Amino acid sequence: MKAKIILGEGMGVHRITSEAAKYYAQREKVVGAGVSLLGEASMNLDKLSKEQLEKLGDLAAKLLPHSPGYAGKMMPIVARLFWRLAGVSEKEFGFAELNELEKEIEELKEELGF
Repeated sequence: MKAKIILGEGMGVHRITSEAAKYYAQREKVVGAGVSLLGEASMNLDKLSKEQLEKLGDLAAKLLPHSPGYAGKMMPIVARLFWRLAGVSEKEFGFAELNELEKEIEELKEELGF
């Protein structure tokens, strides 16, 4: 992975130059946004509909392949909890591209009002 760092007046500005670095940056952005959304939703469970809870479970399941380390180990747990709250059975853990996930997170964020 190759990334150039350009320093400017006390701030670090990162210029991403390789495909691996671009993927890594996008993955970090998407997984971070997804985890933030799941966390916010977990604090507002009483305000969410069954359909919204199911969508959150689906999102956690789709984040699994992109989530490294302990975050990845937690995604199936989070997905199952949201699905259980929604009253639906456990679903298959599918795969979605990062661009699709980013769009889905933004749409769900708007729908939930977070």
